[in-house]
Amino acid sequence: MTAPRIFFYVQHLLGIGHIARASRIANALVKDGFDVTVVTGGLPVPGFPGEGVKTVALPAVVASNAGFSGLADAEGRPAGEEFLHARRDLLLEAFHAARPDVVIIEAFPFGRRQMRFELLPLLAAIEKAEPRPKLLSSVRDILQENRKPGRDAETATLVRDHFDAVLVHGDPAFVKLEDTFPLTAEIADRVRYTGLVSPPSAPEPTETFDIIASAGGGAVGAELIGAAKEAAALMPTKLRWLLIAGPNLPEADFTALSRDAAPNVTLVRFRKDFPSLLRGAKVSISQAGYNTVGDLMRSPCRAILIPFVAGGETEQTVRAERLQALDLADILPEQGLTPAHVKAAVERALAASRRGPVSLDLEGAEKTAGIIRSMIANRSPNSKFL
Repeated sequence: MTAPRIFFYVQHLLGIGHIARASRIANALVKDGFDVTVVTGGLPVPGFPGEGVKTVALPAVVASNAGFSGLADAEGRPAGEEFLHARRDLLLEAFHAARPDVVIIEAFPFGRRQMRFELLPLLAAIEKAEPRPKLLSSVRDILQENRKPGRDAETATLVRDHFDAVLVHGDPAFVKLEDTFPLTAEIADRVRYTGLVSPPSAPEPTETFDIIASAGGGAVGAELIGAAKEAAALMPTKLRWLLIAGPNLPEADFTALSRDAAPNVTLVRFRKDFPSLLRGAKVSISQAGYNTVGDLMRSPCRAILIPFVAGGETEQTVRAERLQALDLADILPEQGLTPAHVKAAVERALAASRRGPVSLDLEGAEKTAGIIRSMIANRSPNSKFL
């Protein structure tokens, strides 16, 4: 029997959260017996999408500013019309070559509006395909607030007109889609909650640190890591610190952070065993991105979250505040962050007991595979949508 074919589009513009989550889902789909092609549109990230997953790498684009309003190529040059048209054509060629049974588009139409130049033509190609594949939107549990009039209505219209389902990678007991998308009632028949896409429980660490400060992809994490480094110098030297700067932190910033680090401080760009290291740590300091929080929910260490708010971002603040309300994290503000703030927060966390297990649904990758398999099994040949 031929394995069902999945065509999974993901575009990361700044950090690595989108590609990391999509990769976890893709890997679960492969384990469930699907033939998966992941189309990436950002800078390469080592280790992603992962083994067993076919990949198509489009010419990379990145965010040209913190507000995500512009696109640049891999060298930082503005992405011109000719470049973008070539990308669009490559995407459409990959779609036709894959002949998928299911297409998953990560974030769109709730996000990634900048990619309409290639995603709207992809939607048109899907509608014309014979047979037409199922079309799913894959979104995190908390969406960025839309401040421009009409954007939410446009999103709801695109979902109703084109998408068979919206896979919400969250636990409705923690946050519901309507909490950050006001028009959820208009698309309620398409919404499927999968649970949080978290990694499986990690093995015991082979190396132990007391405090771990991490900056995710690192594109915007220099101040967090710098404040943690200086806080370490203000605290007892018996405490071991690990600072994970992220693969995208500019080299000049990484070099500056490397200077004059205390003997009890280790600075690295990336640790593949990050989830295991959290199991052995007493305190974690990080932003409040989806994937980092997923790792933290598998760990008993105390969490200090510093939500990313530049460019009007609201998603991480909502997540951090929900976790704080459940006594699963403490919060420090990104603006005006000082080593003294970090030191005081770490001291409070060290004085608290290690956290017990959480009750949130953390099996989102595996449940996504189950939902998609059920959709294929229940597909009506005469109906466009479920």
